[in-house]
Amino acid sequence: MAYKGQPNFDHRQPRRIGVLITNLGTPDAPETGALRRYLREFLSDPRVVEVPRLLWFFILNLVILVIRPPRSAHAYKTVWTEEGSPLLVHSQNQLAGIRERLKQQYGEDVVVKLGMRYGNPSIPSQLQEMEDEGVRQLLVLPLYPQYSGSTNGSTFDALAKDFMQRRWLPDLRFISHYPDYPPYIQAMADHIRVFREQHGSADKLVFSYHGVPKRYLLNGDPYFCECHKTSRLLAEALGLHEDQWMTTFQSRFGREEWLQPYMDATMKALPGKGVKSVQVFCPGFSADCLETIEEIDVENRGYFEEAGGESFAYIPALNAEPVHLDALTQLIEDNLQGWEPEDNHVATLEARSARADALR
Repeated sequence: MAYKGQPNFDHRQPRRIGVLITNLGTPDAPETGALRRYLREFLSDPRVVEVPRLLWFFILNLVILVIRPPRSAHAYKTVWTEEGSPLLVHSQNQLAGIRERLKQQYGEDVVVKLGMRYGNPSIPSQLQEMEDEGVRQLLVLPLYPQYSGSTNGSTFDALAKDFMQRRWLPDLRFISHYPDYPPYIQAMADHIRVFREQHGSADKLVFSYHGVPKRYLLNGDPYFCECHKTSRLLAEALGLHEDQWMTTFQSRFGREEWLQPYMDATMKALPGKGVKSVQVFCPGFSADCLETIEEIDVENRGYFEEAGGESFAYIPALNAEPVHLDALTQLIEDNLQGWEPEDNHVATLEARSARADALR
């Protein structure tokens, strides 16, 4: 194996701290070709689809990548903005806000980047930029509050795969999850409270999370439990009674059983149970994307209203709201404890040498 090196590396280069924020990713354009490339990378990840590789190769390439890209491209066109993909735009705004907050604390000694697990900007490209800028201590924050092997675990896989090709590795810290982190819970509670002060409340507040196959839970994935823990803590922070809120799971794919209750089935059933108004919030999504804008606010709104529901409101994700950026920055700072950037390695070596001379 040929390892990536730094032929122009200077040992006098100042050592810097790096913070890499990651999210799932997005296609480069709402077009069939771009969706096919994105879906091929996404659905080829064995963490995402745990099916025997040979069987899945034929299913993916002969069926899914033929049928799904045109449909997905159409859906993305409905949410695409002038600035681009909503997920990328919100993520870039989050990056800018966190970078500015960390700059106030650390100055220019902390390098903050954004990498996407699938698509661009890729995690390897951002790791290379950070290495070129002198990052020797790296903190990685995947913006998935609840741990799942298919998201947080897959992000670590991408880091490990890249590091296997590098000659010199940085010190590494990885925030694997934060489902019960108090500032995150409080940020969501404040965000929902402001929305309800402006728009009123509803019969039921529904917390919707991205689903995964039930088989993952049975094999030890903690995602289901962490989602319920987040919901419980958030409901407590809002002062809600048990009959005022519930947890659901969306975005299931294929024929096998996924985590329940299903969001779509719930929206179809609630009006028949006397629930005429709902508000929906997605605690597992750090930024609005296709799954929140189109699947929740369009598709599931339709299910609820067709079943006799009278009022459906989607509460936007935290996105780049100040309360969210403050919580994420605090989470980062908590995990940077003990790391201090060095202004200059030469000065550090000279100081160590002087101390050694004094002890002789």
